[in-house]
Amino acid sequence: MCLVFGQKKVVVIDPGHGGIDSGAVGVNGTYEKDVVLKVAKAILKLNNSLIDNELDIYLTRYTDTLISLSDRSRLAKSLKADVFVSLHCNASRNNSRGIEVYVHNSKNKKSIALGVSVLNESTQKLGFEKRGVKFANFQVLRETISYCPSVLVEMGFMTSIDEADYFLKPKNIKAIALAFLIGIMDYLNTG
Repeated sequence: MCLVFGQKKVVVIDPGHGGIDSGAVGVNGTYEKDVVLKVAKAILKLNNSLIDNELDIYLTRYTDTLISLSDRSRLAKSLKADVFVSLHCNASRNNSRGIEVYVHNSKNKKSIALGVSVLNESTQKLGFEKRGVKFANFQVLRETISYCPSVLVEMGFMTSIDEADYFLKPKNIKAIALAFLIGIMDYLNTG
């Protein structure tokens, strides 16, 4: 069980974009903002139904609303999050495919370990191409790294017909949510 001094581990899941910011638009017309919110809500449900709310999970948004990047990171800080995971979908002009995870340029070892755990679990179990753990100075990572391990997951390409269509099926949303939840749990249980 993921407990620290009798308290549940706090996980903040950040479904990127929202509201007027659709994020990437898939080749099949799907919006990134909708896909990441479905995955985030599926993580919440699986935490409840599968592992009896072992984690204390919060979302930065529960509906199709735009939340500022600063408010997303402020939520993680105010909740004293143990981990912060921002969910996104990728887009590319070429035929790119796969899942990649970003951690802050500071190369925080705990964030890298969290990223590797989420990436390995999702690519091994789901068959997505593993694009690796990469480094960036994204605002949500920059503003959360000082108080908790933080990753930004690019969970497939909306510009790949296979990957965009993958997100149309509820069973696939549940599968990727489960892979992320297991990756987070594995990190918390070994970290």
